Amino acid sequence: DTQNPQGIAAVFSIPYPDLPKNPQRVLILDAIREPGNMGTILRTAGAAGAEIVLLAPGCVDPYNPKAVRSGMGAHFRVPIVEVKWYEVQAYCEKLNIYLAAGEGQTRHFDVDWTQPWALVIGNEAHGIADEARNLQATSISIPMSNATESLNASMAAAVILFEAQRQRLQS
Repeated sequence: DTQNPQGIAAVFSIPYPDLPKNPQRVLILDAIREPGNMGTILRTAGAAGAEIVLLAPGCVDPYNPKAVRSGMGAHFRVPIVEVKWYEVQAYCEKLNIYLAAGEGQTRHFDVDWTQPWALVIGNEAHGIADEARNLQATSISIPMSNATESLNASMAAAVILFEAQRQRLQS
């Protein structure tokens, strides 16, 4: 799979964690298809304090070798749970839900990330799914200069998650 592997091998059971009760910081991945993005987002989620990552339908296997490699151990630091959209709705009913969408009228740094939240990051090519748009959610955007249309899914996740972490640390 790589030309210069790290030379480390291990066999282990894939963890199937329980959903944390009363989460405050939930990341929801919507049909993320690129394994490198999956791993990078998981690593970022762990570093920025997400309590759980929910994988909505259509996501690549988080244990794909490329996802595990780019996750750099995040798979063991943050619970990862595959869910259906109706489960997302029920699990996040007490949270402020935000959709990372280019057309969002609310800027990501204007959100009060010190309040309990769930953040949806959409598919690399198609953005946020209709099922996610049906959630009681606020669309947010990352202001960009020039004619840049959008960021890579893992970059958008990093920008927003670390803004949430910054606000939490300053509160």
